[in-house]
Amino acid sequence: MISAQRYAEAVRPVLDRLVDSQAAAVDRAADLIAGGLRAGGVLQAFGAGHSEAFAAELVARAGGLVPTNRLSLHDLVLHGDAPRDLLADPKLERDPTVAHQLYALAAPQPGDVFVLASQSGINGSVVELATLVTRGGHPLIAVTSVEHTTRVAPRHPSGRRLADLADVVLDNGAPYGDALLPLEGGGAVCAVSSVTTALLAQLLTAEVVRRFHQAGEVPPVYLSANVPGGDEHNLALESRYAGRLRRTA
Repeated sequence: MISAQRYAEAVRPVLDRLVDSQAAAVDRAADLIAGGLRAGGVLQAFGAGHSEAFAAELVARAGGLVPTNRLSLHDLVLHGDAPRDLLADPKLERDPTVAHQLYALAAPQPGDVFVLASQSGINGSVVELATLVTRGGHPLIAVTSVEHTTRVAPRHPSGRRLADLADVVLDNGAPYGDALLPLEGGGAVCAVSSVTTALLAQLLTAEVVRRFHQAGEVPPVYLSANVPGGDEHNLALESRYAGRLRRTA
């Protein structure tokens, strides 16, 4: 029987396993991020498709880190020179060529750290972007489903997956195909990667902030814009990174 209760019961052990199994990887990733931010860098986050939710969880939100920049396929039109019709292509994330303009639009500087999310870890745009990131000498953190990515063939011409290029791999714990609850007659329903990657984003944030505190430094963290003084606080912090943080509606 498919139900909200059954999904909730299925999600809880996935989250518990993730917290335990990814603790060491979260620590390594937080070391990279905190080191980059303390050196004046920015955290560059990217995900295509529903993995965009992971980047949104890290960037420009209350209680999150200020020096963060969200990369999106929409940037090709909003900030680049691509025609709007490009975004109508449902297979755009499979195209490795778009990564070059994405990387150029990111305009990374020394100290910047990249975190790229992809459930399958095989599509051309994310693998090509990962390739450019590593060539540029930037630390790379991958968020992917290890179970899924190892069961499917890469689509990138190099034959590589996102996980193959990363300095740290965070396993989102989602199953092959993402959905948790099997259906009679085949298939499954109720995806979980959005839930687990949101948890990973907040685990990373907590550990990065802890490293600032351990160094005796005040972490650059957003207040809610919907509390008194929030706008002023946030604008003051953002001004330290003028021109490096894209904030769109």
